[in-house]
Amino acid sequence: MRHLISPLDFNVEELDQLLNLANDIEANPQKYAHACAGKKMATCFYEPSTRTRLSFEAAMLNLGGQVLGFSDAGSSSAAKGESVADTIRVISCYADICAMRHPKEGAPLVASEHATIPVINAGDGGHQHPTQTLTDLLTIHSLKGHFDNLTIGLCGDLKFGRTVHSLIKALVRYENVKFILISPEELRLPSYIREDVLERNNIQYEEVIRLEEALPSLDILYMTRVQRERFFNEEDYIRMKDFYILNKEKMTLAPEDMLVLHPLPRVNEISTDIDDDSRAVYFKQAQYGVYVRMALILTLLEVEV
Repeated sequence: MRHLISPLDFNVEELDQLLNLANDIEANPQKYAHACAGKKMATCFYEPSTRTRLSFEAAMLNLGGQVLGFSDAGSSSAAKGESVADTIRVISCYADICAMRHPKEGAPLVASEHATIPVINAGDGGHQHPTQTLTDLLTIHSLKGHFDNLTIGLCGDLKFGRTVHSLIKALVRYENVKFILISPEELRLPSYIREDVLERNNIQYEEVIRLEEALPSLDILYMTRVQRERFFNEEDYIRMKDFYILNKEKMTLAPEDMLVLHPLPRVNEISTDIDDDSRAVYFKQAQYGVYVRMALILTLLEVEV
């Protein structure tokens, strides 16, 4: 039995197999329509989510399975003080696989240590978001065709952005990947990611404040929102939330084949006037999230089609 807690839980070869499976699901959806008939997925979401929760549910339903669970800790026994360990023990009696989002870092890992079913980390605090990373990787690989020799700009909240941290850890395993880290001083990438991941792996990177400075050299621009829920006070959030806004004018500085990704939801960091730009692929990225989660469910349940 396997779990997915970190984006590094799959090695490069296994990741290639997973992405190839996701591509086959995209091309041949009917082939997989009944692959999980009779299987049940529990979605245990202790903090709000739209895309992640619904994409997991859509993925399982597309495979012919069923879904049960909760979308708010207040509607679960967590409100009565039940531990994550006890919750997952009970859920293991009801479902075949569990996707868990939790505000506390490490909670899905604790769940995996007490579960008798596969556990998928659907985001834990500001720590990891491995299935968003799989979604990002599938988007890049499907639209660019490779991971090697890419210059990737990461823009916005690099301090609290778990999607950014997970993506960096996944991409450093490929050849000649370069990062441009675009953020204000207050939201810079944490030193433990910079030192333990980038520098330890001899990855080329630079830190800049102005988005305009980075745009001309990018293959991928990964935008993130400034997350109100990660700030300790409203004043700091208000001061930082409008620091970067990608609009039509700034897009004229970018290469014609650059891709704009965003884990969503966006607030105002990407202007709606670029939604029709062929380089803006964030809604396509959301669709890829369903395919990659379908592939992940099949892989962890060891279902072969």
